[in-house]
Amino acid sequence: MNTVVITGSSGLVGSEAVDFFCKKNFRVIGIDNNYRKYFFGKDGDTKKIKDYLIKKHKNFYHFNFDIRNELKIKKLFSKYNKDIKLVIHAAAQPSHDWAKKEPFTDYSINSTGTLNIIENMRLFSPKSVFIYLSTNKVYGDNPNKFRFLEKKNRYDIIHNKYKNGFAENLSTDNCIHSLFGASKLSADLIVQEYGKNFGLKTACFRAGCITGVNHAGAKLHGFLSYLVKRSIKKRNYQIIGYKGKQVRDNISSSDLVTAFWEFYKKPKFGEIYNLGGGSFSNCSVLEAISFVEKKLTIKIKKYYNKKPRVGDHIWYISDNNKFKNDYKNWKQNNNIETIIESIINFELQNNKNL
Repeated sequence: MNTVVITGSSGLVGSEAVDFFCKKNFRVIGIDNNYRKYFFGKDGDTKKIKDYLIKKHKNFYHFNFDIRNELKIKKLFSKYNKDIKLVIHAAAQPSHDWAKKEPFTDYSINSTGTLNIIENMRLFSPKSVFIYLSTNKVYGDNPNKFRFLEKKNRYDIIHNKYKNGFAENLSTDNCIHSLFGASKLSADLIVQEYGKNFGLKTACFRAGCITGVNHAGAKLHGFLSYLVKRSIKKRNYQIIGYKGKQVRDNISSSDLVTAFWEFYKKPKFGEIYNLGGGSFSNCSVLEAISFVEKKLTIKIKKYYNKKPRVGDHIWYISDNNKFKNDYKNWKQNNNIETIIESIINFELQNNKNL
C-alpha cells in the first residue's frame, strides 16, 4: 500500500498533510511526541489534533516517537521500507526565542533529527520523495540589510528588484540567524546534500509564516493564531519590535500541502524553493490587529516592546516564482483576509463549545 511518513503529524502542516493524504487513500504514518507542549506549555499542546485525526481517518497510524530516537525510527522505516513513497518532514523546534534556552535541544531536534529521518529513508526507501519544511530564517537577518519605506501601518521595500519578494539566491552568509535559524539551515544543507550527493529526490521548502485553523499558536510561535486567541480571550496583544510595522507573508497550510503534492508528482533532486504567501497574502502586525478588531468589533489594547527579536525581519515576502514556474498547476487559494477570518471563526466556535 502506498505509504507516506509525516513527522510533526499533530502540528499545523503535519495535520494538514495527514488529512490530505488520507483522502488520497495513502497509508499515513504520523510521528509526533507532542514536544510542542514542552516548548510552549498549554497553548502549544497538540493532543486534541492527534486524537481528532485518529478518530477521523482509519488509514492514519500515529507513533509517539521522538525523531531523534535512532532505534525506533530505524524500526519504522525497516518495517514499511519500499511501501514508503513520500516523507514529509515537518517536525521541528520552531521558535527563535526558545532555541536560546536549550541550544542542544534545538539543534538535536532540528538538525540531528532531520539527519536521522533522511538517512533511514536512504537506507530503506531510497526511491521515496523527501520534503523538508525549512524556513526563511535560513537567510538570517540579511533581508534587513535592504532599504525600507516606513508608512503609517507597515514597512515596504524600496528596491524595485524585490517588489515580488526575496528569491532563493538571497545569501545565507554573514548575518545573524538566531540559533533556531542556524539549526534549520544545517538541516536544510543536509537535505540538499542527500539530493545532490546521494541522488535522492528531495526538496527544501523555505516557507514564510505558515498558518491555519489547526495552528496551536503560542506567544513565541504562531503569530496569527496567537493574535486571534489572545484578542478573543484577553483583548490585548504585545507587539515586539519595529513598532508593529514589520511585514510577513502568510501562507495557509492547505496551500502549502498542495504544493507538496505537486512536487511529489514531479520531484527533483536536492531542490530549494522559497514558498510563502508572497505578494498575494501578507500583512504587518498592525494591519493584522486592525483586521481582527474590525471582524470582532472590539478594541485590542496594544503593549509595545521596542527591542526586536534576534534575527527578526523588518519585511519578508517570499518570491514564489521559481516554484510557480516549475509547477504551473499550483494555485494559492487563501489570502491574508480569508486566512484570518477562518482562524477567527474557528476560535469563536471552539470557545462556544467550551
